[in-house]
Amino acid sequence: MGQEIDTPDFTPADVAEFRQRLAEETRLLADWLSSGALPAGPKVGGFELEAWLVGSDLRPLPRAPDLLARLADPLVVPELATFNLEFNGTPQVLAGSALSTMAAELATTWEHAQTFAMGLGARLAMVGILPTVRPEDLILDHMSPRNRYRILNAELSALRGHQPLRLDIQGRDRLVLTREDVMAESATTSFQIHLRVPPPEAARVYNLSKILSAPLVAVGANSPYLFGRDLWRETRIPLFEQTCAMGDSGLRERVSFGLGYVKASILECFAANLAAYPVILPELHDEPPERLAHLRLHNGTIWRWNRPLIGFNPDGSPHLRIEQRVVPAGPTVPDLIATAALYFGAIQDLLAEADPTGALIPFPVAQSNFYAAARLGLEAKLRWLDGRPATARTILTQDLLPRARRGLRVLGIDDDEIDTWLGIIAARLGTGQTGAEWQRAWVERHPDQDMAGLLQAYLDQQHRGRPVHEWPL
Repeated sequence: MGQEIDTPDFTPADVAEFRQRLAEETRLLADWLSSGALPAGPKVGGFELEAWLVGSDLRPLPRAPDLLARLADPLVVPELATFNLEFNGTPQVLAGSALSTMAAELATTWEHAQTFAMGLGARLAMVGILPTVRPEDLILDHMSPRNRYRILNAELSALRGHQPLRLDIQGRDRLVLTREDVMAESATTSFQIHLRVPPPEAARVYNLSKILSAPLVAVGANSPYLFGRDLWRETRIPLFEQTCAMGDSGLRERVSFGLGYVKASILECFAANLAAYPVILPELHDEPPERLAHLRLHNGTIWRWNRPLIGFNPDGSPHLRIEQRVVPAGPTVPDLIATAALYFGAIQDLLAEADPTGALIPFPVAQSNFYAAARLGLEAKLRWLDGRPATARTILTQDLLPRARRGLRVLGIDDDEIDTWLGIIAARLGTGQTGAEWQRAWVERHPDQDMAGLLQAYLDQQHRGRPVHEWPL
């Protein structure tokens, strides 16, 4: 959810002092990276899963604070809206049966929270955009009662000159709306995959994550409907970008695919944070510079679809990880862990390529691929490593699945694990049935049903726990 802010209001002096500390910590990180002071360690995987709380009427239920208080689980925390929650997992070294360990922990946490939700007359849903959400649900009265979110909303509004936000998303249908605040962002729930990497590999992993964003969003698409309109396969992408847009301010967008690959070092991202993004949460921390508290807080207010993060291990040593933010929530735990396995394995194999990332796929092509895949899913035409166009489905089947298999084996993932998790991806590609395609096919099969009927059928299938390629209509 991002760290809470203790100070409710800030002064210009706070901003100036924060920027000074941010600059100092950025220089310190530069020294660590150039001197090799950051420890390497094995690759470690993790995740965050955002979810919905829905009532008996299948509408968003703003009682997440009550559920969290009853649950009292450190792995389940608040999100932007009082009908959203975030599930976290224990990071796992990517070897042996790590993927099944992730899946088992998430399934246990989910079922435990689901039991407590039932005690509130509610249930949990993991889906990129809840089909039944309405504009009147996305209001400030439903914002989580935390300083962080109130300040972010106010500061983002100020940065765009208090202009209203304009949502304009063209798919099969078109949606045009104006909004005054960031609450429409709470309609976008995701599965954020984390990969802890050795610092010398961080720049390449970051760049390769951009290349992989298109096939990942295509194979994981699960957000076709917003306010009853049939839009993109992964409508989360334009919705999140437009909800946090800077309008005519001339400022760099805080949600974007980025402006290019990093050229030499992951430090370039943090240097850009310092130089190009106004500080919007200038809370001062009484911590030594080595904790990078201000650098991490500022980085947490810039939501690139691929984002480098600095964290700290249990022994207090710092680490670098790359956050892959393009995958939506759902449809099931097996689907999510399978997509994570695809990402971990494909990254590992692509690291063995001799060419720099820009030679594999130029950045403008990777960017174009990403938005095409978000619009059209598996049938999107992408330009891949050989420069020729092919559908995302073909690229995943013929290139990325074999790569992921090789990469997971190099990481030391057990062979039966590889067969299990990549087998789910292979089957999904074989049927072509992602969550988005299932939702669209269900609506076409049941034209007399509304979005509540779709969500009820979706939740029934989700409860059974089978991966989405097995879901009947």
